[in-house]
Amino acid sequence: MANIKSQKKRILTNAKAADRNKAIKSELRTRVKTAVKSAGTDDSAEAVRIAVKRLDMAAAKGIIHPNQAARRKSRLMKNVNAQG
Repeated sequence: MANIKSQKKRILTNAKAADRNKAIKSELRTRVKTAVKSAGTDDSAEAVRIAVKRLDMAAAKGIIHPNQAARRKSRLMKNVNAQG
């Protein structure tokens, strides 16, 4: 355990950030899965739009790397277009 006051604070803030990042990454996986499952249905476009939006937001906030967001969007579109 840290003895320095600022380090104790860093431990708490890092834990909060890790929880927030974990929740956002989990949502990303859920949104992408939903978009893939809904391919070819009426609400497919909306599900894909939300998944892409969430990927862009995560990249903008630094939760995932921008190149990772681009790669995942590319794979999502490829997958959806192949099914639809």
